[in-house]
Amino acid sequence: MTDRIRSTNVRFNLDKEIPAQAWQYLQTMDRQGFKSYSQVIAAALVDYFDRYYKSREDPYLETREREEQFVQQIVSAVEKSMEKALPAFLAGCMAGLSKSNAAVPPAESPATDPDADVDWDFLGE
Repeated sequence: MTDRIRSTNVRFNLDKEIPAQAWQYLQTMDRQGFKSYSQVIAAALVDYFDRYYKSREDPYLETREREEQFVQQIVSAVEKSMEKALPAFLAGCMAGLSKSNAAVPPAESPATDPDADVDWDFLGE
């Protein structure tokens, strides 16, 4: 199994912003989620290069992702608002239906000819 393991050294120049920030992330990483530096660095490299190559193939990838995220935020906000407002709206509708049904007299059955009120002249001769 040792022939499947590769070893390398990584140096972080703490005088430079990005390496210093990377080192800080390694020092404060969640030890429950990431068991080792190797696991974190491997995951970060795969994520970085996957995104890098996808963006080279599709320059609008990041824009579409942001748009999809924005749309999802809108949908979530509307869903939350509907969850709050729908019960009151439906209760109002039901109350309005019960009042309107009580106030409207029952429909009378039409006289003998149901087509008596239709103007058939629009059909022409």
